[in-house]
Amino acid sequence: MAQELLPAYLVVGTDELKAKEVVARLRKRLEPGFEAFNLDERTVTSDLEAQDLLASLNTLPFGSGFRLVIVMGADHMAKPVSEAIVAYLSDPNPASVLCLVAEKLAKTTRLYKAVAKLGSKAIIDCSPAKRWDLPKKMARMAQKHGMRIDESASTELIARVGESTTMLDQQIATLSELCRNAGVITRADVERYVTRTAEVKPWDFLDAMSERNAGRALELYQLMQNPSEIALVSMLVGRIRELVCAQSLAARGQSGSLASTLGKQAWQVKSHTRWASRFAAGELSRSLAACATCDQALKSGADPRTTFIKLILAVCGSVAA
Repeated sequence: MAQELLPAYLVVGTDELKAKEVVARLRKRLEPGFEAFNLDERTVTSDLEAQDLLASLNTLPFGSGFRLVIVMGADHMAKPVSEAIVAYLSDPNPASVLCLVAEKLAKTTRLYKAVAKLGSKAIIDCSPAKRWDLPKKMARMAQKHGMRIDESASTELIARVGESTTMLDQQIATLSELCRNAGVITRADVERYVTRTAEVKPWDFLDAMSERNAGRALELYQLMQNPSEIALVSMLVGRIRELVCAQSLAARGQSGSLASTLGKQAWQVKSHTRWASRFAAGELSRSLAACATCDQALKSGADPRTTFIKLILAVCGSVAA
């Protein structure tokens, strides 16, 4: 019932999937049988009239339920429309619920403040999940389809399609059907069925180098668009130095202090100790020397591709440094 809901909500943030789920939950609250009569969905355009929107909000609902007015792109409202909504919220129709959906809306705007005054639950934050939180979110997506997805598959899927939760959810839905008999989505499934559409991120390449997975590192390097080999060498040196620290702390039984020693968050170094263990004594030092040799060669005019591939193989242990 309308009495259980606030007069208005602001769904704000760029997580499209979360925003869609919030709107879907509100739609489900409409009285069965009267949904078509009590739902008004609009997208902000240049011809949106304040009086027309207000008329919709002040219309009485059919049945005993409430009327739901959804406005997409509320952050693009013309000022007269926005001000009309602000005025309306000072004395809203108790039988209507307004749902404003926006990607960005500053807390200092009159519209944001007007909605926030309605209650602590009036502002629904749909900020995108951090990259390191996405695997957990993807596990819940898979669970909806009666499936599991392992962490390496999640990581590979993010690398291939990007961080859009809508895209990830669509891909997981498709993979769930393709992998139904197995009950789990693996990295091999992602590699087999999902085409890469997202640009390779440098940290994905650095992770492959840290794993000493030459094939993976070479694949990612080949997929990079106009990479700067000199910049990649610099980033790789930074990662190797972190692994040197991780190896040293592990030898002293102090791996737990790695994050504070490097001045990073725990999630940023959660795999460092495992990666460092892949390098035998002296190999990380030799890798740093190989980076220095590569950097000098690149700056002296050597062929970037050939020179950098040689470095990849040297650090991954496929050839002598």
